[in-house]
Amino acid sequence: MRVELLLHFEDEAASAARIAAAAGMAHAPIASHRFPDGELKLRLPAALPPHVALLRSLAQPNEKLVELLLAAQTARTLGATRLTLLAPYLAYMRQDMAFTPGEAVSQRIVGRFLAGLFDAVVTVDPHLHRVATLDEAVPVSRAVVLSGAPLLADLIARQRPGALLVGPDEESAQWVAQAAARHGFDYTVCRKIRHGDRQVEIELPAYDVRGRGVVLLDDVASSGHTLAQAARGLLAAGAASVDVAVTHALFAGDAGQLLWDAGVRHVWSTDCIAHPSNAVSMAPALAAALD
Repeated sequence: MRVELLLHFEDEAASAARIAAAAGMAHAPIASHRFPDGELKLRLPAALPPHVALLRSLAQPNEKLVELLLAAQTARTLGATRLTLLAPYLAYMRQDMAFTPGEAVSQRIVGRFLAGLFDAVVTVDPHLHRVATLDEAVPVSRAVVLSGAPLLADLIARQRPGALLVGPDEESAQWVAQAAARHGFDYTVCRKIRHGDRQVEIELPAYDVRGRGVVLLDDVASSGHTLAQAARGLLAAGAASVDVAVTHALFAGDAGQLLWDAGVRHVWSTDCIAHPSNAVSMAPALAAALD
């Protein structure tokens, strides 16, 4: 059953229009009203086709999860028999186990919550670490994972031919290897020792970076500290330049300034999260995944 309508919230209207145009389908907004006490009231189209997709990229996710709860259950009452969540950025994937007694395993909890609302999930480069596949984290009948690494690799090939790709930590290895293979880039990966959300230590690989144009590539830039530490170390080791390419441009707080202060020259990202650094569009791939 093909998706017939793409629903979206007003703040993602531009993204929805790109995806709907690429898919050749209609799109419609969900109206949202906030009461003085902070509660939300949503209004969907009065009648829906059997298969509907709902676009919501889950940066700053807490309120958006409530939006999904209200929207998905309402859509079922308005004629939708199958619902697909199109979440270019999927939040709460990093906490996949309890590291100390009493911790909530948020990946498992949020994943099951979403699976209770949707029949399928489409996302881009979810931050899976100890869990191998998306359907383990979000147990739906159809779980689709796309990657921004190939498009970022194409951009790097145009902007920095012959670049050395470097992963800022071990978790980035999967994306760096994928991007490197696409254009035959040299690549290597740093080692990260984390002391807190904003306190990290980066150990550079035993690789001669002198005179090389380096691109740090990762799935997400959040606080910016890991990328900034890696950039400073690479420049100190003799790299000619350091740029950054990421799938998800979260850039919390002063993350962007941290990168500039560390000597990063350019930052490129996909449009999974709207940000001034967006340089490549995932819309065609997302649209194709809705077939």
